[in-house]
Amino acid sequence: MPKAIVPQKTLELQLQPGPPPATPNMISADYKSVQHRFPIQHGHTKEMSNEYMAFRQHYCLSWGPIISMLRLLEKLLQDYAVPIAFVNGDKLADLALEYELELQPTVPELLSILVNEEDVKNLLQSPGQRYRGSGGRSHAATRIQAQYRMYKQRKAYLEYRHRKWAAGVIALTWVMNVKMATMKRQLKMTRQVELDNFKERARVMARSWHKIKRSRRVIIHMPSLGYAQRVRDTINDLGTIQNAQMARLCDVKDPNVEVIYVSPVPVNDECMQYYTKLLALKPAVDSGNVEDQSELVDRYKIVIPEAIKSFPTHNMCLGTHLKYSPKALKRIRALIHGREAYIVSGMPHVDDLSVAEFLNVPILGPEPDVAHLYSTKSGSKRIFHSANVAVPPGEYDIYTLPQLYDSLAQLITDNLDVRTWLFKMDHEFDGRGTAYCHIADHLRCYMWARKQCEMYGDKWSKKWAQEPIFNKIHSELASILESHCIPLDKKVYGTWQIFLNAFLSRGGVVEATPPSDSVTALTVDMLIEPDGVISNVSSGDQIHAESYYRCWGLSTPQCSVEPDELNKASRRIAEACKSRGVIGHFVIDFVTFINARTGDQELWAVDLNLHYSDSTAMNTLVNFMTNGVFNTKDHLYTISPPVQESRRRQRRRRHQSVEDELPPTPDRYAVYSTKLRHTNLTVVHYSVFFQMCRAHGIGYDVKEKQGTIFTLVDSINRENLGMLTIGDNIQGAMATFARNLSCIHQEISAPNMQGLTNFKQAIEDLEMIIGTTIQNANEVEEES
Repeated sequence: MPKAIVPQKTLELQLQPGPPPATPNMISADYKSVQHRFPIQHGHTKEMSNEYMAFRQHYCLSWGPIISMLRLLEKLLQDYAVPIAFVNGDKLADLALEYELELQPTVPELLSILVNEEDVKNLLQSPGQRYRGSGGRSHAATRIQAQYRMYKQRKAYLEYRHRKWAAGVIALTWVMNVKMATMKRQLKMTRQVELDNFKERARVMARSWHKIKRSRRVIIHMPSLGYAQRVRDTINDLGTIQNAQMARLCDVKDPNVEVIYVSPVPVNDECMQYYTKLLALKPAVDSGNVEDQSELVDRYKIVIPEAIKSFPTHNMCLGTHLKYSPKALKRIRALIHGREAYIVSGMPHVDDLSVAEFLNVPILGPEPDVAHLYSTKSGSKRIFHSANVAVPPGEYDIYTLPQLYDSLAQLITDNLDVRTWLFKMDHEFDGRGTAYCHIADHLRCYMWARKQCEMYGDKWSKKWAQEPIFNKIHSELASILESHCIPLDKKVYGTWQIFLNAFLSRGGVVEATPPSDSVTALTVDMLIEPDGVISNVSSGDQIHAESYYRCWGLSTPQCSVEPDELNKASRRIAEACKSRGVIGHFVIDFVTFINARTGDQELWAVDLNLHYSDSTAMNTLVNFMTNGVFNTKDHLYTISPPVQESRRRQRRRRHQSVEDELPPTPDRYAVYSTKLRHTNLTVVHYSVFFQMCRAHGIGYDVKEKQGTIFTLVDSINRENLGMLTIGDNIQGAMATFARNLSCIHQEISAPNMQGLTNFKQAIEDLEMIIGTTIQNANEVEEES
């Protein structure tokens, strides 16, 4: 390092006695205010420049750290091939003193001492600038090699991670499959044990049934609808639909019976008070005196499973909810402890067996698999064919589109007098899976086919005679069905294409409608007791308010078919069900019409449901309120005389001859529906509703055993309810029912708030039926 040149004035001051001279760090403000700028060109400082020499002379006492910092800056500028940079010497000196005993400065700190900092920074940040400077080629090669090694290692690492993830997935899947298989085996074994125990309890109940039905017992009513999950997922308000059978409480009519009703919806105090008062009418109905009422609270209990609010989106049936409600199960088990009890379910479900297993009680019903198999539309056809009863022309077990077209074309060719055809899905209910099409109205070759049929006469059944017509009909079917086939429930199946896809995936039947303008649908409720005894519980004519193909209500007993013919058909079907292990309640649907060719009345069996139905529950209410019995021979409800009147009659018999006895007690007729719906009922509390009914004279006369009774099924929303009217003739009962609907609708509706309801359609259908029955009665009188 060159020797520092010390000014003469400074030397003189050093030789004079006094305080020591100031250190180089202590620089006066005058010197600091001077900025020493010098250039660095292509990474090399111009050491011979005047600016650099002045800077070096000024900072000669601290030159060591400064020159080290300057070499770092030169190295940086050489590496990035910076053509020229101007250094602020004062900042360089300050930075050198700051890092004298510290680590090396960062690049931003080195750049901060440059006068043209922004220009140099932009140049350093330009892509590839590092490779234009000192050792650029070597650095570029090193960078390329590093990037390649990184890419290679990264690729190997990702492959390793992928294989590790795949191995983990495979291992986890294998563990889950093993656990799932183990769990399935355990569930299968549990289900099998529950089924075996169910059959064993059924055998024990069959052996002792004669004793059970004559002794004190507890009936656990569980109105569950255990349809397939895909069906339940499309049902709104499943709990309300299940609770339509709350009239099961009326089984307390038998003094030996106590009822435990499992409710699928919460029951509020108003609803509880109503049923308490309703069941308290039992002594008054027996005696004919309205004052003879006594509460039967100790003979019935309503149990609400706690799980009904735990699964709001799963649409579970009541049996499943009860299975996952340990508190409710324990309460029921405590109520039946040491007593004879059995379960009466709705549509059977496998979880019903779990409930029965926990309670250790039998079920008055078939196996779930048997019930589901023969409750399908195709399964019911098998039952009807084995029972040798008349059924509509049709085909069942249809799963493919060619099969559908071939079957329908052949059916139309064989039955040209049928104008409308029905398509029914196997696993649906209440008309939801039904579509209809007036094919004859849209078939261009229909009239030609009728002429060909008349021309061939008896030979029309031959295939060679039908082949041209068959081919022509077959070619037109696809377009006709696409354009004119209408699903019955468009909320579930909005279009024919949606319906068709579901129909073919689940299977179904094609069925003819009766070739007549006057068709009556009937419902018969049957019971196969555990000991094999078959009984007819009730019968009724269907009322179709919302749709011609959907039952809305019933008028009972039926008045459309000769009782003997209906009993024979029902008996044969019941025997066919019994041979397949079916016990318990089930429902058969018939249609009857006058054959235009022969003039005879025909009866077709069209549907079978192997479960406890709404009509069975309402029939129990009819028997409770009339103290009557359904006469299966004549299909009449014969009511028993009041107890007081019977005793008076016994006393009079002592003084009267047989010819002077009182006339027999008249019969009763009933009209009921569990599907009344009016959205305006939501704003009307039950107490106000019954006050309104009393104001209009809507009530029940215990003495005359006539009037109106309601069943409350939805105590939360109150939109739905059931209604029963009883009279001494069918026309009067229907007229009362229609009048009640009209009064209720007028009271709860305003011109600008009509609400959504099915009251109007029901009133129109009832008025039409009343007119038809009056006309038929007049014709019978004229003929007689």
